[in-house]
Amino acid sequence: MLVSKKWLNEFVDVSKLSGEELADLITKNGIEVEGVDVRDVELKNIVVGHVLSKEKHPEADKLNVTTVDIGEEEPVQIVCGAPNVDAGQHVIVARVGARLPGIKIKRAKLRGVVSEGMICSLEELGFEKKYIREDEQDGIHTFREPVTPGQDVLELLGLHDEVLELGLTPNRSDCLSMYGVAHEVAAILQTKPSFSPVSVNEEGEKTNVSVSLESEECPFYAAREITGVTIGESPAWLKNRLIANGIRPINNVVDVTNFVLLETGQPLHSFDAAKLGEKIVVRQAAEGERFVTLDEVERTLDPSMLVITDGVRPVALAGVMGGANTEVDQATTSIILESAYFAPASVRKTSRVLGLRSDSSARFEKGVDPNRVLLALDRAAGMIAELAGGRVLAGVAQAGSLNTEDRLIEASVSYINHRLGMELPGELMRELLERLGLGVELSGDALTVSIPSRRGDLTIPADLSEEVARLYGYDALESRLPAEASRGYLPKRNIQRRLVRRTLQGAGLSQAITYSLTSEERAMQFNEQQDLHAVKLAMPISEARSTLRTSIIPGLLEVAQHNIARQHADLAFYELGSVYLQRDASFEELPLEQEHIAGVMTGLQEQHRSQGVLIKTDFFVAKGIVETLARATGSSLTFEAAVRRSMHPGRTANVLKDGKVIGFVGQVHPVLSKEQYGLKEVYVFELEASAFSSDATVLYEGINRFPSTSRDLAIVLGRDVPASDVEQEIRQAAGPLLKHVELFDVYTGENVAADKKSFAFSLRYQDAERTLVDEEVTAAHTAVTDALVARFDAELRG
Repeated sequence: MLVSKKWLNEFVDVSKLSGEELADLITKNGIEVEGVDVRDVELKNIVVGHVLSKEKHPEADKLNVTTVDIGEEEPVQIVCGAPNVDAGQHVIVARVGARLPGIKIKRAKLRGVVSEGMICSLEELGFEKKYIREDEQDGIHTFREPVTPGQDVLELLGLHDEVLELGLTPNRSDCLSMYGVAHEVAAILQTKPSFSPVSVNEEGEKTNVSVSLESEECPFYAAREITGVTIGESPAWLKNRLIANGIRPINNVVDVTNFVLLETGQPLHSFDAAKLGEKIVVRQAAEGERFVTLDEVERTLDPSMLVITDGVRPVALAGVMGGANTEVDQATTSIILESAYFAPASVRKTSRVLGLRSDSSARFEKGVDPNRVLLALDRAAGMIAELAGGRVLAGVAQAGSLNTEDRLIEASVSYINHRLGMELPGELMRELLERLGLGVELSGDALTVSIPSRRGDLTIPADLSEEVARLYGYDALESRLPAEASRGYLPKRNIQRRLVRRTLQGAGLSQAITYSLTSEERAMQFNEQQDLHAVKLAMPISEARSTLRTSIIPGLLEVAQHNIARQHADLAFYELGSVYLQRDASFEELPLEQEHIAGVMTGLQEQHRSQGVLIKTDFFVAKGIVETLARATGSSLTFEAAVRRSMHPGRTANVLKDGKVIGFVGQVHPVLSKEQYGLKEVYVFELEASAFSSDATVLYEGINRFPSTSRDLAIVLGRDVPASDVEQEIRQAAGPLLKHVELFDVYTGENVAADKKSFAFSLRYQDAERTLVDEEVTAAHTAVTDALVARFDAELRG
C-alpha cells in the first residue's frame, strides 16, 4: 500500500513530521514501512514556461529555437528537440541551475545557438511512462489547465510529497485505504482523524435500475445512476493523487472510482448504462459460460464464480474485473455505479482460478468494511457529478442487507497483563484502545471492547493484547527472563534429520535444496510405481516448473549439470526433502507428501595425487554411503539386483528393509544421463526417510585381548547368486567363532565359465575367552565350505 503524506495530511496533521520520522513511528507501532520515496529529492528550480515563439534551428532540422516566458523580466531562448513543441503552449522549463534526476542544467550552445534552459517531458522529471498521456510519451508535457509563467511546477504536479510504502500483513486490510491509515496514524500521534462529511445532490426523476440477488456470495449490492456525464481527462489534482499512489489515470469516471477505492478501501465499478440496461442480477456463473474482461481476454467461467449480469449475459466478474461489453468509453453519457459486498472466499477463488488479480480483488479477498459500501457509493457519485458534469438520479437501487453493528470482545486487565508479562493499569489500557477508535467499558478488572466493522482483524481477547502492546510501545516492554522456564525439546523426527545430514556430510556429500516443481517429462522419472499420476499446477510460472516431483533425483541431476557446466567435475550432493505421490486418478484427494533422502555422485570420490591414489565414484561407493547411513541410524538393510527404466540395467539395486523395498541405488541409465542432463557416468540413490527412524540402541564392547585368525575363501558359483545370500550362509555355518566376514573380490572372465563368477571372502575367527587352536578354526572353516557347496553347488578355488 502506497501512502501519500500530502494526502494523509488532509485527515490527520503530519505536517511537522518528515517522511522518515513518520515511517519510523508507524514501523515501531506494528506496521512495517518498507520505504519512503521523496518525490522531489532530485528536482529543483523547475517552473512553468509560456512558449512565445518557435523557429527552426538554422543548423539542425530536428531542433527548434523557442522564446519562452518563465515569469522573469525578459523571456529566455531555449533550443528544444521535442516534436510537439509549439508557440502558445504552457510547458515545463528547467531554468539554468535547475536539477533533474542525474542532470544539472547549464547555459549551453547547441549547434551555435545559445540555450538558456530546457523544456522538459514528464519522463525527464522521473515519471514512469505508463503515467504519461499517449500523445506526450515521445515529447514534452503541456499544461491543459490555467497556469502562470514562473509558477512552481513541482507544486502543480504534486511532487512536493513523500510516499510511504506499507508492508501490510494479510490481517491488516483496514489499512488498504487512506481512511484506515489515518485511523492508525491518529492513534499513534494521540489525536483523532478528521473526515469530511459525504453527501450527494440527487436531481431529476428516480432511477429505474433494479437489483436482484440470486447468490448468497453477495449479501448486499447497491447502485446509483448518473446521467449527462462527459467522459474526459481528470483534473491535475486527481491525476497527481492517483500517480502518487501508483495508479495510472484513465478518464474522469474511472479515476474517481480508483480515487474512492484508495480513499475508503471500498472497490467500485462503473458500467455504461446504455450497454447495461436497467436490470442487474447477481448470480453464479454457468458451467462453460464465456466472458470477455476489460483486458480483452476471453475467459471460461464455472459455477464457483460470482458474476454481475444484465439478467442474461455476464457484465462483470464480481469483485475482480468488469467486462468489455459494458465498458465506459468516450461515447458514454450515462453510467451505473456499483458498490457491493462480495464474500472474500468467492472473490479469492475466482481470482486464483482465472489467474486474474486487481486492486479490487486484493481488497475484497481480505474483506471490506460494510459501513463504507454506501458511503463510497455516495462519495463517488458526488465526485462524478462534479467532475464529469452529470446528474445523480434520485434513489439507490439496492438489494440484500449487511450487519454493520460493532462486535464485542470481553477480556480482562489481568489477562492482557499476563499475556504481556507486565502490570499496566486498566485506565491506561482503556486510553490506548480508545485511541484506535474502539469503544471501551472498564469495570474493575473486566474490559468490554466494542470493535467497529473496519477492524475485521480483531476477534479474540489475544488481539486486544497485541493492540495494547504496540500502542504502549514494543520498546517499552520490559526485558526479563520468564519466571518459569520450560526445558527445551527437540522432536524425534528432527533428531533423526540432523543425524542423517551429519552422516551424509561426513561421507563427503554437500547439501542441496532443489525445487519441488519440475517439468511434466521429468516428474515421473526414477519412480517405478505404476499407480501414480502427475500433479500439474493450474497456473505454472513455466513448463519447467509445472508439475510436483515424485522423485528428488531429477532436481539433483540438474544441480550436477549446472556445476559440471562450470568445470566442477567431482561432485557429491544430497537432499532431504518431500516428494508428492498422487494415486487418486480423480484428484479429489490431496497427494501423499513423503519425505525422501536422495544423493547424486560423479567424478572422483577420493584423490591423493601426491600418493598416486585416485578413487573413481562407482556403484560400490554409492552403495557404501547408503550402508554408512544405515549403520549410523541403527537400520538393517539388504540389497537385491533390480531393473529400473531410468537406471543402468546391470548396476542398480533395490534397497530393502524388513523385506520391503524402500529405495534404490545405482548408476543412471547412460542414455538418459547423457541426452537429458549432459552427464557421463553418474550414480544416485533415493530412499524413504521414514526407514531411518529406528530406535535401535548402540552397543559397545571391550577390545578382545585374544588374537584372531584370518582365512580367505574363494568360490565359483552361479552368476545369479547374490553376495548377500552367500554372506548370510557363511555366518550361519561358521557359528559364534566367526567375528567378521568381508567380500573383497568379484571376478568374471578368463578361467571362469560364462555363467559363473568368483567370490573371494576374508573370514576372521576369534573367541572372547581364549586363544583359538588351529583345529577349531579349521573345523569352522570346513563347515562353511561344506555349507556353500551344498546350498549353491559352489566350487572351491585354490
